Amino acid sequence: MSAQNVLFDAPGPRARRRHAILTVFGFVLFAGTLAAILWKLNAQGQLEASLWQPLVDPEVWTAYVVPGLLNTLKAAAVSIVAAMAFGIVFGMGRLSHNRAIRWVCGIVVEFFRAVPVLLMMYFLFQLFAFNNIFVASLNSFMAVVIALTLYNGSVIAELVRSGVYGLPKGQAEAGLSIGLTATQTLRSIQLPQALTAMLPALVSQIVVILKDSALGAAITYPELLQSMRDMGTAYATVIPAYVLAAVVFIALNFGLTVLAGRVEKRLSRRGRGPRKGAPATGVTGAGTVDTPTDGIGGSGVHTGDARR
Repeated sequence: MSAQNVLFDAPGPRARRRHAILTVFGFVLFAGTLAAILWKLNAQGQLEASLWQPLVDPEVWTAYVVPGLLNTLKAAAVSIVAAMAFGIVFGMGRLSHNRAIRWVCGIVVEFFRAVPVLLMMYFLFQLFAFNNIFVASLNSFMAVVIALTLYNGSVIAELVRSGVYGLPKGQAEAGLSIGLTATQTLRSIQLPQALTAMLPALVSQIVVILKDSALGAAITYPELLQSMRDMGTAYATVIPAYVLAAVVFIALNFGLTVLAGRVEKRLSRRGRGPRKGAPATGVTGAGTVDTPTDGIGGSGVHTGDARR
């Protein structure tokens, strides 16, 4: 009997009929809401062709859309690379056998996970502007990148920690049995498998980074949303401008998801994926490494007598 059959009962005729009715009701409700929105916009003249005409104007794309898109991609790309590095370093730090390192990394991760990204952007922007740390043109960019790196890097650190905890205990024991130290086992055996197992969650976090780059508009960073706002003001086409921004963000996020799916399949074909049956999250249980016991810092990866 499969785990799915144990955890969930197959719906019977009445349940399937109820699900079908709820699905139809939800679709009708969505269609009605969309129709009401379109009717209201049309009544206010927001669907006139003249308002949407600037979206196909080459000058609009060269002056607003493309520069804003490039700034968004630049901030997102730098933040993704920095957040991945931050997350791997501090995630491994939280798995360290040194209690002081675990506690320092735990405090850093928990602090930056708790601070809102927008608040960090405001604080860093003001800090850079009043202390002339960077040139004026870089203040907003650096504030966006550092805030996104600290917050999302802390989330990725937790993903790394939970991914390693989700691996079978035998992975650590196998590394120790061939003469590797606990740190070498973590770096060479457990971490690659954990990252592969966590790839869907990592992709979700990358999408979050890309979307949160739009918060830079609050500190005058000229990313896509800010550019679309300027375009909507200049051409008096606010709603079409925001619709175009939404379409571009959806296309970018969908492209990232498709790319990550292909990378995951390629890794699986090369045999670098996690062992079948191993959980892909940090839920620990039988056959997995021990959970932390000393609060924020955790107890590290338990590997038998490796601490002696």
